[in-house]
Amino acid sequence: MNGAQPSSASPQHGLTDRLARWARGFSGKSEEDVVEEEHRPRSGTASNREINRRRQLYGDIGDFLFAHDLDLTPINFSVALDYLTGANIGVEKAIKAVMMERGKITNGWIESIAAEQRADEVTPESLATMLDKVEENLIQFTGLMHESRNSAKDYGAALQEQAKDLGEGRDNEPVLARLVGLTRSMVEKTRQVESQLRDNQRQTQALKSSLENARRAAEHDHLTGLPNRRAFEGVLGEEMQQALDNGEALSVAFCDIDHFKLINDTHGHDTGDRVLKFVAGLLAKASNDRCHVARHGGEEFVMLFRGKTAAEACEAVDSVREDLANRSLVNRTNGERMDRVSFSAGVANVLIYDDPRAALKAADRALYLAKEHGRNRVYLAAETD
Repeated sequence: MNGAQPSSASPQHGLTDRLARWARGFSGKSEEDVVEEEHRPRSGTASNREINRRRQLYGDIGDFLFAHDLDLTPINFSVALDYLTGANIGVEKAIKAVMMERGKITNGWIESIAAEQRADEVTPESLATMLDKVEENLIQFTGLMHESRNSAKDYGAALQEQAKDLGEGRDNEPVLARLVGLTRSMVEKTRQVESQLRDNQRQTQALKSSLENARRAAEHDHLTGLPNRRAFEGVLGEEMQQALDNGEALSVAFCDIDHFKLINDTHGHDTGDRVLKFVAGLLAKASNDRCHVARHGGEEFVMLFRGKTAAEACEAVDSVREDLANRSLVNRTNGERMDRVSFSAGVANVLIYDDPRAALKAADRALYLAKEHGRNRVYLAAETD
């Protein structure tokens, strides 16, 4: 697709065959099974079209990996699949940007992209530690409940025994003394259990707070404080359902800071980070329960507007764009005035697409058109996209 054309005599062809064999291994079919199926006359059927589509996709992935001299690894295969199918718009945009700048991607670059995508995730180690604490607290709580039930059962049996002695006309004074002793023992035992339960409750509350902090960390961008792409994807599904239920409009916008690499190269990454935070703050001012803003990755932000048409959302985004473009920012490190900082944006109507990812791609295409036509502008995606 983006690589060289396949040739039956080239190493590329062998790589494509290897990918096809790998895919057959995942499907659980032997080489013979596949050969037999290929000879069956299924021309024109949906099943045959799907087989051909998948075969073409395997070939395209092989072409892509060979064209960029990439190793045949699960990470490279996954990134190539995301790029070629458009399943991950962030990966697609990152690859396009690198190809425009360098013309080629590398194994190391793909590994860095994969690491960046996992940066906001809760690590397996921290999650395992928290789950161990949950299990420990649960075991302690279960033990306390079991101990409390046994104590209550023993106390009840002892009371019945002493009550029997009271009814047989014996000397009641020793019986009463034993009853008092039993009651004191039970009261003390109850106090101990209550104290242990309070400790357990405090530990549980602390654990709940840790889990909540972990959840927030997994869904927020540490630099800007905005929700990240993962959080936005969850919000998108919820907001889309609400918009459909209430008969409301729903629009999405991609905003990308213009010439951000030049800002980093000229003023340094610390200043670049401050620019990111400043732009995030301007966009966040529009945020409320019907407008959600997130950092989608790199210098790109995404906004979701429920209750606004695409044209209305376009006006709202353009207002923020104009506000930023009219500001004179200063490099805090050396006091020098910076060149104008601006962003470009693309806006799309979410509800005209069957899949919200298609709406994101439409907004992304509009963003690139805005970039191509001079930057510092907001474009509305065509309704026919």
